Amino acid sequence: MARIATSVSYSFTMRLRIVNNLGMFAKVLHVIARLQGDPGAVDVVRADRNFKVRDLTVSARDDEHARAIVDSIKRIKGVTVINVSDRVFLMHLGGKIRIQNKIPLTTRDALSMAYTPGVARVCLAIAEDKQKANTLTIKHNSVAVVSDGSAVLGLGNIGPEAAMPVMEGKAMLFKEFGDIDAYPICLQTQDTEEIIKAVKWIATGFGGINLEDISAPRCFEIEDRLKEELDIPVFHDDQHGTAVVVLAAALNALKLLKKKMSEIKILIVGAGAAGVAVTKMLQAAGARHIICCDRKGVICRKRLPDLDFSKTWLAEHTNARNVSGTVEDAARGAHLFIGVSGPGVFTVKALKKMAKDAIVFALANPTPEIMPEDAEPYARIIATGRSDYSNQINNVLAFPGIFRGALDARATAITESMKLAAAKAIAGCITADELSEEYIIPSVFNKQVVRRVARAVEQAAYAGNVGKRPRT
Repeated sequence: MARIATSVSYSFTMRLRIVNNLGMFAKVLHVIARLQGDPGAVDVVRADRNFKVRDLTVSARDDEHARAIVDSIKRIKGVTVINVSDRVFLMHLGGKIRIQNKIPLTTRDALSMAYTPGVARVCLAIAEDKQKANTLTIKHNSVAVVSDGSAVLGLGNIGPEAAMPVMEGKAMLFKEFGDIDAYPICLQTQDTEEIIKAVKWIATGFGGINLEDISAPRCFEIEDRLKEELDIPVFHDDQHGTAVVVLAAALNALKLLKKKMSEIKILIVGAGAAGVAVTKMLQAAGARHIICCDRKGVICRKRLPDLDFSKTWLAEHTNARNVSGTVEDAARGAHLFIGVSGPGVFTVKALKKMAKDAIVFALANPTPEIMPEDAEPYARIIATGRSDYSNQINNVLAFPGIFRGALDARATAITESMKLAAAKAIAGCITADELSEEYIIPSVFNKQVVRRVARAVEQAAYAGNVGKRPRT
């Protein structure tokens, strides 16, 4: 297996006191190179005739790799490690977001209008017509990012407190890419009914609800019930954000292969929230031959008595020939592999059984189902969920624009047609001249993406009669 690349996610800064002799700093760099670390910024903090104090930033593969680098540098005679700072933890000190006033409260007049007594007039106007909350409060541009901490990233059930940094990060992405005010809300319960009640109780102040990192199969019922009982969009990003971006990437990959969605065999490994949503989205786009696998192998009707309701749906709506077996068996003749499961579950041996010009979307993070370096000799197109390889399939391409369009239309729901419109808009950000095996999905920093997705989603909302903001 290929070695995992270094990542800024495991970067650290060392403050080193180094004897001021020629070649001493070179010894430090030599140790880092020998251990395959990636040195970055170097700053001289102070210097005198005897010593130089430098700050040196290094990227490692993981925590163990970082410790090995630091320990080896400590053993260099003439070098003292004064301090080691984890750059990721430093970024999170005190949290990553804050609330900021739009209007300065610097005069008595401003205070009287923003709060008592002037605010009472606005309250009474809303009491008379509740729809005015959409224009006279933050509701029109606010999204609640709600989690119970039961399925956080690839970390599992780590609880609501540990989920907070992820929800804060999500709120940052909403603001940075969609100019949406999002609030991290981590609930101290994993009971389905309690979560539904909690979200209903807080929904008054929000124009949309983004469910995040809630484990399957509970996430399906929670989302479905909230969609029925609320009049604002409810969107489980782990499901639908992933599905939208996967479809966008698949549409562009198939352009390169000159194939139609209905013609290809698709293998999806991972039958959780994302796997089910990706299956439904691909079928809505025309896919006809999909096989899904979980830890026990191919999901088929022979396993029906032992499957939960979401996997029962997969058994009844995929795998038309009702084949059984392992992931390797299912890979035979597949054109597109989509991994939404865990590290290393798709082997080179399985990849070799795929059809010519295979497309591999290995989306587990931080370690994909198969490393791109291992897949490259046998696959024509490779995508991952990581930012350090080409073709990053990242939900941030979808959810800011989807919510921006939904909020702008004051949509009561996010429909299948709105999600399909979003996927096509993302794919359309890459022109025919730009499209290549290394560029099937736009960068998350492409400012056109959110604008195009928002416009397409807003139009689809009105076309589907769920957009309630009067059009001017």
